[in-house]
Amino acid sequence: MSHVFHSGETALQAAAGSRERLAEVGPRVIREEMPEQHRTFFASLPLVVVAAADPAGQPCVGMLAGPPGFVQAPDGRHLRIAGLPVPDDPLDALLTPGARFGLLGIEAHTRRRNRANGRVGERTASGLLLEVEQSFGNCPKYIQPRRAVFDPGRPSHAPVDEKYGLSDAERAWIRGADTFFIASAHPEDNGDPANGVDVSHRGGPPGFITVDGDTLGIDDFAGNNYFNTLGNLLLNPRAGLLFTDFARGGLLHLDVDARILPGTPRRLMLRVTKVRHRPAALPLRWETAAD
Repeated sequence: MSHVFHSGETALQAAAGSRERLAEVGPRVIREEMPEQHRTFFASLPLVVVAAADPAGQPCVGMLAGPPGFVQAPDGRHLRIAGLPVPDDPLDALLTPGARFGLLGIEAHTRRRNRANGRVGERTASGLLLEVEQSFGNCPKYIQPRRAVFDPGRPSHAPVDEKYGLSDAERAWIRGADTFFIASAHPEDNGDPANGVDVSHRGGPPGFITVDGDTLGIDDFAGNNYFNTLGNLLLNPRAGLLFTDFARGGLLHLDVDARILPGTPRRLMLRVTKVRHRPAALPLRWETAAD
């Protein structure tokens, strides 16, 4: 691999004063294969957050869940997932052989998270084989501590509500959220591992997301200064968002157009163009520290 960051990421790194440092350490922290620690971590999880992009470049993000061990890393360059998106999941049509993917493993109650990006190698009736091209960890900032538990008896697959704007109830959901996930994609699918699909966690106290009609706003809190998400959005200003209903297991998928506003901190404005609400979508329950 000749480089680990693309032009959008390096432009923002230069503006933040981190380019020189990341040019040196980037190849060490963004690896071509998963270390043993990441392989063991993924295999311990009851869920992974997965992103892909459609042929027009619109990113999408969802979750795959199963009993711990449903994800396995047979070696440093492959992840095997024993499960597939259901037909009403927008990821279902996108996770096909050769497609770019971004994957986030997150254990919120310990604030651990690791990422893997690459391409779908195989898809069978029972699951996916993912070919890893980039592997890296993330800092533990802004993760709200709650434990995900696989619960196969939990109701799922309720009717999906698909539309082009947010309801008042969904606006209230977003205003009260302390966690969401954002998918972004480089506009060129040219085989360069740096030009991939990415999925990232965003978190903060309830109210950290503002909602004005169908436009969401968040401040870009300081993180690792890789600028994986914002670097993609600089070149391809579309994103997919995912909000989780931790009480009832529902998922809210949003397609958005993105604008990056300069300032300290930067601000990300996200205009919703499509909404898909999937009630009771996950066989998971969530436990907080008080449970």
